[in-house]
Amino acid sequence: MPEQVLPHFHGHDHPHPRLPAGQRLAPAQDLHIRGVVLPAGEVRDLWIHDGQCVEGPLPHARTLASECWVIPGLVDAHNHIGLDGHGAVDRETAEEQARVESRVGTLLIRDAGSPSDTHWIDARDDLPRMIRAGRHIARPKRYIRNYAAEVDPDDLVAEVERQAVAGDGWVKLVGDWIDRSIGDLAPLWPTDVARAAITRAHELGAKVTAHCFSEEAPAQLVAAGIDCIEHGTGLTDETIELMASRQVALVPTLVNIQTFPNIAARAEAKYPVYAAHMRSLHQRHVDTVGKAVDAGVPVYAGTDAGGTIAHGQISTEIRLLSQLRDPLFGLGAASWRARSWLTGDQTAAGLGVGAAADLLVLDADPRRDVTAIAHPTFVVLRGRVLRDR
Repeated sequence: MPEQVLPHFHGHDHPHPRLPAGQRLAPAQDLHIRGVVLPAGEVRDLWIHDGQCVEGPLPHARTLASECWVIPGLVDAHNHIGLDGHGAVDRETAEEQARVESRVGTLLIRDAGSPSDTHWIDARDDLPRMIRAGRHIARPKRYIRNYAAEVDPDDLVAEVERQAVAGDGWVKLVGDWIDRSIGDLAPLWPTDVARAAITRAHELGAKVTAHCFSEEAPAQLVAAGIDCIEHGTGLTDETIELMASRQVALVPTLVNIQTFPNIAARAEAKYPVYAAHMRSLHQRHVDTVGKAVDAGVPVYAGTDAGGTIAHGQISTEIRLLSQLRDPLFGLGAASWRARSWLTGDQTAAGLGVGAAADLLVLDADPRRDVTAIAHPTFVVLRGRVLRDR
């Protein structure tokens, strides 16, 4: 197929109407944007009415931009709203965490475990859409203090039932963590128990994902029928092959993996085997994730923000993912492909008629320079402008 000729728009050379900084449009105001709409890469007119993309033209629509690039709102598929390094936070702090994400264009979040009930965010038009996994599930003293619902293996299925109700279609297991008795990473759950818990979640209509750093835990959990692996630094060729055949997703959290050397340094004196393991996982993570991509494992963007990792880093995650392949891969992992995966809505992924008007407007082509995604001209959520650069 011949290479597509891309339009060369220069947003600053052709000024378009701008809103005063911080001003938001009323939900009822109709909007118009003309530009190259990703992922198709076609020049289109987007008409927005009552928070949705609609057939146009709309006679009284306000044109936000006429020469630009438009991408469906960004997705952070591993984020923690309502959590800091000590556990649950108050509502004001959780709101600011969510607001930081929306400012940078993260408009859909899969919350991968939080001790805070953040369902109140669903009533806020100015904060990102949320898909929750309830609270992490771990064994006593085998995860970060105050983060997880801690249960023994005999109670795992019952806890999965509780968290399936608390979440929005996802359950989050802690698949491995340091076992201080051996001084290294080790799985938390017996294989038969993990399989029973995953089966029960599926019976309740929920999918299951798991924190996995090591080699053994993801092999066990993928064989047991899990839907997604978080981090996945220890994936072996055999596990990758099984994930690809079953289309088990991977959210590698490359921003998080950059912290592994510091984790190892802090653990060196007391747990040298664990420290060496973490360094090894870090050293080979690019090759590991690259193998997963090559094998056809669905890979999506997640920053692991919350806890000790700062919010608002989705553009960094996109840049790191793009280094594995190209900008279009990184952008898709954090936008249209992730939206299709989490919502099942192909229309929304392409900003078609009937889709929610959640999008970013850029004045440079992010396929040519992926860093453009960090500097949106406009962020539009539910048809309202949240940010005007």
